[in-house]
Amino acid sequence: MPVVSGSSSREVAQTLSPLLGMQYIELMNRRFPDGEGYVRVPEDAIDAIRSEATVLVSNTYPDSGILQTILMLKALQDVRRGDLSNLKGSEPQKMSDVGSGLYLAIPYYGYSRQDKRFSKGEAVSARVIAEILGDYCDGIAILDLHEPAVLEGMDVPIRCVSAMPEVAERLAKEVKPDFILSPDKGAIARATEVANLIGCEFSYLEKTRIDAHTIEHHPKDLDVNGKIVAIVDDMISTGGTICRASDALLQQGATEVHAACTHGLFTGGAISRLANHVDGVHSTDSLPNPRAVISAAPALARGLKELMD
Repeated sequence: MPVVSGSSSREVAQTLSPLLGMQYIELMNRRFPDGEGYVRVPEDAIDAIRSEATVLVSNTYPDSGILQTILMLKALQDVRRGDLSNLKGSEPQKMSDVGSGLYLAIPYYGYSRQDKRFSKGEAVSARVIAEILGDYCDGIAILDLHEPAVLEGMDVPIRCVSAMPEVAERLAKEVKPDFILSPDKGAIARATEVANLIGCEFSYLEKTRIDAHTIEHHPKDLDVNGKIVAIVDDMISTGGTICRASDALLQQGATEVHAACTHGLFTGGAISRLANHVDGVHSTDSLPNPRAVISAAPALARGLKELMD
């Protein structure tokens, strides 16, 4: 069975393929001079894609990643349906439809922030993207989606999987934390899972809204004196919350503070900023980043096996 990808998620797909007992195939993709994308299923991969279930690994980030994912899914869907018609006239033009068996694995699901309609007239982007992608595949596995409830009731089966077991394994081996901290109540389930797997204490940051655009996070009065603390979240973007929390934890006597996440966006100089405030940053490779030390593939493999079974 083939695991395929474009260029953006190549490393995750290459690691995933042996976990599923599949072969890895890279689709052809490039850009026209005006920036538009082009994708193609290699001719020598068509038989493999038609013969067995196929997994596409692709991120919906940045914006161009959404369109590339749609184009790759459609190209794979056409091959499996036997629609090979082409202007060059190369044969065969048509083959039998091999049926269902095309799955999408998304290491980082872009546009997941808007998972509710906070004001009338808004588009719930997390749902919109999934509905579009669901038209071209038979199941989707998504890694650490911020709010999985937004995709309930989809026409296509969805498996939202977590990399927290792998995060816990990394922290237990390399950091040996005494305390796991969540950046807010909403993410406490992830911190709880990691803490339980490691066998240590956990808590969360208190969130205070200053105005419509400003939220401050404050560590509770925690007993972290002489302890190693790891702050765990699904995503790190600017790193500002973690930097402020780390400073407060160190003032309370923590000996080390580490940050761990599934999705390392690290925007606006976040890596340099974090380096001045924490002792280590640990991310998966769901997005290419300098702190990608944990593989996203095992978690995605768990979700895909559920879908294919």
